[in-house]
Amino acid sequence: MKINIASAKKIKTLKGFGGSACWWSPQIKNKKTADDVAELLYGNSGLKMNIYRYNIGGGYDKNNLRIENPWRYVDSFMKSDGTYDYTRDKYAVYVMKKSLALGNIDTLIFFANSPHFTQTVTGQTSGGLTEHFSNLDKSKYEAFAKYMIDIAEHFIADGYPVKYISPINEPQWKWGGDSVWQEGCHYEPKEVFDCYLVFAKELEKRNSSLKLYGPESGNIKDHTKEYYELLSSDELIMKYLDTFAYHSYGSDDDVKTKADFGIWAKENIKTPRFDMSEWCELPCKHDTKSIESALIMARIIGEDLIYTGVDSWSAWVCANQWDNAVRDGKCYSDGFLVAKDDWSDYYIAMRYYAMAHFSKYIKSGSLSLDIGFNTSRGFSVFAFELEDKSKALVMVNNSKAKRCAELGKVFENCTFVETTQEYQLKEKKLENVKKLDVKPMSLVTAILK
Repeated sequence: MKINIASAKKIKTLKGFGGSACWWSPQIKNKKTADDVAELLYGNSGLKMNIYRYNIGGGYDKNNLRIENPWRYVDSFMKSDGTYDYTRDKYAVYVMKKSLALGNIDTLIFFANSPHFTQTVTGQTSGGLTEHFSNLDKSKYEAFAKYMIDIAEHFIADGYPVKYISPINEPQWKWGGDSVWQEGCHYEPKEVFDCYLVFAKELEKRNSSLKLYGPESGNIKDHTKEYYELLSSDELIMKYLDTFAYHSYGSDDDVKTKADFGIWAKENIKTPRFDMSEWCELPCKHDTKSIESALIMARIIGEDLIYTGVDSWSAWVCANQWDNAVRDGKCYSDGFLVAKDDWSDYYIAMRYYAMAHFSKYIKSGSLSLDIGFNTSRGFSVFAFELEDKSKALVMVNNSKAKRCAELGKVFENCTFVETTQEYQLKEKKLENVKKLDVKPMSLVTAILK
């Protein structure tokens, strides 16, 4: 494959990589484990990610709780009487604090899967008793806005650099009914608009520094354009909607849809940021210890950055359960780390290295580059310009044959980072490089100078 990287057109400046602390961080009771996990994800020796999504849990009434898995619901700082207790969710707060202290995080987002259970129709955070209505009580929109903003401002006052609040998560899904497995809340498009308008009014009233993020549509095919068109019709919403964010589910093998959406986004989206804020391999098709799981994630990251043209890319959960994801002796979890329910043991999944090939080397401030459509026959190539003007290629070879990238010119120095089933992030130095060979079923990041 010929790569015209020297003459590649610049797409946009990237704003980094991240993940969500949802579900897993409240479960780490041991500080040493929490410290180690924070370093693995956000430290200089780890992924060096710069985006952190903290989940404001909806709380629960133990006598009115349909969710069985404790990894799928989260306690809230607000008690049922409307007062706040900030000693709650202390383990998740510790992980967040430790991760921030490592010095790489510049984007802290507080998001909610559901309003507080006292603000819902059902008194629960798992959605409606039937699937076809919003669980946010129509009389509680303002209360929901005050609740999330109160919490964010408390943490700001306590020294946490919260920039964004995201009140809605995957609004098009019909949360609830017979399928109850996690916190979630459905919203019709007009309800998304109504919710964001109430939040914007509350931020305006407070003269808050916080910005709105979202609405984190579940995929780009269902209502995502409609959400933006509705939100962008209101001047006050757009004053506070800093980032239009969506999730990349449902387009794993549909590059054309991504590219078409990218064209639309470039022409229409006027927010300062355009983020892909959540993806995992859904349903998980590959064992967490297989190179295939890393290769598909790396390809999705590259396609979203280049073809859809997002500013940043974040994974769904950074860690997930292994006990609840084992079939035929293999684990089909979807995090970077896979842990026992009580975190007595955990291991690094191969997807971790997929993120590493981007987050450790293609840092915030780098430029995404257009080198043409380069996804073919199981070989994908994505190009970037780093802040020091060196070029970078991330190459994903998901085929059984060796592939070659012809660079079109000689680069004097190359840092060649390679991940296969047998080894991960193996680094070597090359000189006077005009082409790069990529092994079958491997992932490579090449820094060219």
